[in-house]
Amino acid sequence: MRAHKLHVQPAHFGLALAMVLAMATGAWAQTNSASPPPSTPTTTTAPAAAAPAPDPAPAQGRSSMEIYGFAMLDIGHNFKSINPKWYDTMRVTRLPKFEGEHGKDNSAFASVRQSRLGVKATTPTAMGDLKTTFEFEMFGVGVDEGQTTFRLRHAYGELGRVGAGQTWSVFMDPDVFPNSVEYWGPTGMVFYRNIQVRFYAIQKTDSSLIVALEQPGASGDGGVLADRVEIQNIRGRSPNLDLTSAYTFNRKWGYVRAAGVVRRMAWDDTLNDQFELSGDATGWGLNFSSNLKSKNGKATIRLQYMFGEGVENYMNDAPVDVGIKANPGNVVTPIVGEALPIQGFVGFVDYQINPKWSTTGGYSSTRIDNSDGQAPDAYKSGDYFLVNVMHYPVAGVMMGGEYQWGRRTNFSDGFHSDGSKIQFSFKYNFSFKLGG
Repeated sequence: MRAHKLHVQPAHFGLALAMVLAMATGAWAQTNSASPPPSTPTTTTAPAAAAPAPDPAPAQGRSSMEIYGFAMLDIGHNFKSINPKWYDTMRVTRLPKFEGEHGKDNSAFASVRQSRLGVKATTPTAMGDLKTTFEFEMFGVGVDEGQTTFRLRHAYGELGRVGAGQTWSVFMDPDVFPNSVEYWGPTGMVFYRNIQVRFYAIQKTDSSLIVALEQPGASGDGGVLADRVEIQNIRGRSPNLDLTSAYTFNRKWGYVRAAGVVRRMAWDDTLNDQFELSGDATGWGLNFSSNLKSKNGKATIRLQYMFGEGVENYMNDAPVDVGIKANPGNVVTPIVGEALPIQGFVGFVDYQINPKWSTTGGYSSTRIDNSDGQAPDAYKSGDYFLVNVMHYPVAGVMMGGEYQWGRRTNFSDGFHSDGSKIQFSFKYNFSFKLGG
């Protein structure tokens, strides 16, 4: 689900990080080294008149760099079963799709996979500040599922109105994510870090408009015909980059945000037989979100509602973008692909009890309209709930306990499974700044 995994050997990473820090420190030092003051021009004023004092030189900006991150331990107990590679999450698509798929209930876990390290830098230029971020964590996904290994989060730069690299998709609102310790997060949230180039058409304090071209990517479900050679010889293709945009309206009480995405998906039949199964579809989505703050500043309501077709890979936890459906009466193309409709909801409240304590609670859901060719045990809907209490004994330290519940419901076989978990987390932040 999460984009662009990075798996680096520790020794190689240590060398690479040392080189990055050395170069960054050197560049910082060069930028901030004092330049000789310009010589005062010779005056032609009469001897009786005092020469005017030169105006002070304008202050020069200074580069800055911050090394930041945190070490984090998650420890707890799964009262139900879940895919063992996702033991420390409440990812509802990884709950059992049939009885006993992941063994018996009740298992303990401990993990440090949420631990993170990043570097941010700001460099003054004639066109404004050049801002860059490089950040990774230890949570393996994809081919590294279940492992504690390096995974790229952000590799992004921004100058003026243009930004490029890998960071949050423009279709996503990262501020919807609640103050929780569960790693994967609300199932119905738009959540995707993607490679992109973006342009800020409006960049004001009270409003912004962003337009971006993002890396395309979609997946299909062969459904009840997945083991047929005809299906196995279909190859997906992305004819165009995805187009995303978002408008945000800010006020003292919070903000409202509207985002959209449109994409083109295609698939090619590479098997030379009597069937022609090539096709294409348009994916699209709308995402409306908001943060609403209480007058006393202690409570924040985080809301999101999205809907669309064929944009499941932008979601936090939705399996496939295209499903197969029957095409009766056509012997050459007996099945076609269909962009699957989806809806996602997020509703959470964060409440700061006092500087030392906070609490969060809320619910999220995903609903997919499956195609008629998908298997009976295909994922149809997910529900997600959590409530927690957090303690901050000193600045930079968090300790908290959280209860999490999730439900997976299948397409048409009547089966559903629940997840239930208690988690305790200990988070220790660090930050080291140079320059500025």
